[in-house]
Amino acid sequence: MVDKISSWKYAEEFAVESESIVRARMRASEIGVESVTPSVGSHLAVLASATSAKAIVEAGTGTGVSGLWLLHGAPGAVLATIDVEPEHQAAAKLAFTEAEIKSSQTRVISGRAIDVMSNMADGAYDLVFLDADRDTIEEQLVEAQRLLRVGGVVAIAHALWRDRVPDPAMRDEATTIYRDVIKFFSGNKFFATALSPAGDGLLIASKLTPYVVAVGEL
Repeated sequence: MVDKISSWKYAEEFAVESESIVRARMRASEIGVESVTPSVGSHLAVLASATSAKAIVEAGTGTGVSGLWLLHGAPGAVLATIDVEPEHQAAAKLAFTEAEIKSSQTRVISGRAIDVMSNMADGAYDLVFLDADRDTIEEQLVEAQRLLRVGGVVAIAHALWRDRVPDPAMRDEATTIYRDVIKFFSGNKFFATALSPAGDGLLIASKLTPYVVAVGEL
């Protein structure tokens, strides 16, 4: 049997982070913010690139680590990133400036994810990344489904929550919430879905065309 822990560690160390991401990660550690791991960041970059993303929504700005990865994959995209903490927003703005990202490419929005997302336009976004406000994540998923264009992708961090989700004996609130997130996509006819063990678990779902949905129902 292959050593899965060694394989996970190898995959995490495979991703190489830019100096600006390294500095943003250091700031996150200093102020006590949990950032996505390098492997999750590289997954986000690939998703942004593969979808040719022009408009991205991020719930959970942090110090800008995930935002920098997203814009690395889609250098021409506009990132709308949401956070309730002014300290996080200030750190992210500094990270974006250090990375020489144009100010017109980032919209750092103050507020709760669900409140901000509910005011965004239907079908106007290529990629939605959810990493904030766990208590409203199911409502965020509904909004993400509305915000995404056909072929757009939603990605959810911490989907395996400390490796607790697979263990049915674990029934704490956070674990239950992420189990419900996975159930939301299990058999969901509107999405093609994959669950990756990268980082703390990364759930990825692509919005299907109406034609594909119709064929699937035959």
